[in-house]
Amino acid sequence: MNQFKINNIPFKSILVTTALFAFLGCNTDETQTVTTRTTLTMQDEFNTDGAPDSAIWGYDIGGDGWGNSELQYYTDRSENVKVEDGMLHITAMQESFMGSSYTSARLLTKGKFDQAYGRYEARIQLPWGQGLWPAFWLLGADIDANQWPNCGEIDVMEYRGQNPTIMSGAVHGPGYSGGNAIFKEYDLVNDRFDTGFHIFGIEWGVNYINFYVDDVLYNQITPEDVTGEWVYNKPFFIIMNVAVGGSFVGSPNADTVFPQTMLVDYVRVYE
Repeated sequence: MNQFKINNIPFKSILVTTALFAFLGCNTDETQTVTTRTTLTMQDEFNTDGAPDSAIWGYDIGGDGWGNSELQYYTDRSENVKVEDGMLHITAMQESFMGSSYTSARLLTKGKFDQAYGRYEARIQLPWGQGLWPAFWLLGADIDANQWPNCGEIDVMEYRGQNPTIMSGAVHGPGYSGGNAIFKEYDLVNDRFDTGFHIFGIEWGVNYINFYVDDVLYNQITPEDVTGEWVYNKPFFIIMNVAVGGSFVGSPNADTVFPQTMLVDYVRVYE
């Protein structure tokens, strides 16, 4: 894509794992230790039905996707975003609303939570269908003073609904944004992202960002990999959304079924 609860709050479970992974296809002979997940700095387990926790989440409201040629109008209505049965539901609908033919929601932690470095992860079941564009991503917290792409963007999970076995992770920055982003795809062999939950995460340090699906490391990006300035040594905030249409996925077609919902079991950030 082109936004917690703080320490010592109970949550469903914490996986405490330390493991070493070889970097296959990452142009490095190094290994990296996965964070020992004991020190939470932010979490939402979505255990309280109703609107998402306002201490954690705000909303982007509007149409066009801010430069992505998207077709939906983002709202904060319960039809498009709610917490129910232990899950966050972000639902894209086909309806006439504020001059758009679709509605959906885009949540963000801007002004409420941001952090430099650590592990960001979310357990998500994705929707399916031509023209659906769900994402879990981060933007530089200085975006108001330092416009995109100079603020930096980290796409933890980005997905085309018409390709239910493939997702990607990317970074966008000055000199490598949009179609020139630094990215890599991950193919979920013998499975689909819309038929069950998967954990999408990054491990982020001073000079690297590691990308994971279900704790499988599939890419590492370092300053040597980008074609411009490395802008990932500062706090970023979180965004979660389901777009409809746009330059990345194209428009829905006659086979796209609505409504379509992205289910989020939890979002967690660790030191």
